[in-house]
Amino acid sequence: MIAILQLLLKSAIVDNVVFIQYLAICPFVGMTSETDKAAGMGIATSFVIILATAVTWPIYKLVMVPNGLEFLQTLIFILVIASLVQLVEFFLKKSIPVLYKSMGVYLALITTNCAVLGVTINCISKNFGYGESLVYAIGSALGFLLSMVIMSGVRSKLKIAKIPLAFQGTPILYVAAGLLSLAFLGFKGLIK
Repeated sequence: MIAILQLLLKSAIVDNVVFIQYLAICPFVGMTSETDKAAGMGIATSFVIILATAVTWPIYKLVMVPNGLEFLQTLIFILVIASLVQLVEFFLKKSIPVLYKSMGVYLALITTNCAVLGVTINCISKNFGYGESLVYAIGSALGFLLSMVIMSGVRSKLKIAKIPLAFQGTPILYVAAGLLSLAFLGFKGLIK
């Protein structure tokens, strides 16, 4: 039980996909201007991360490895992820049309979100079992959601802050992201 909790915390905070691994920067920058959008994108991407890991691990271990098809890993994983994103897109379009419209092009970009592919490949490269892979995926998904919500909060404060002209817009966004990354780096070594 402790090992599961450690893996969950490590994947969410110590090895955060955005602040430590520098994955998923496109939605991190593009969808964090408002907390509602950031949370919606974080939840949708988290769902895809968990589902993609649940589907790709058995495909890799039970189909690709026995047949010597490991070299197709990236291609197969991207096809699975694209299919799952289509399912999420259909669900949001029918169930939550406001969120679907607010996400715009970023919803389709979950397919190319390197955090989703990165988590699935990390599970294989770290030689996790199926249960460990799911825990790692859940932790990574929570870490992605956490980073999206934190950055949206920071951006809401930046809107009312007096920022020097040279730093207004994108530069202050990257400065804030860098400072958040440094803060998360402080967790390194917390869990081995």
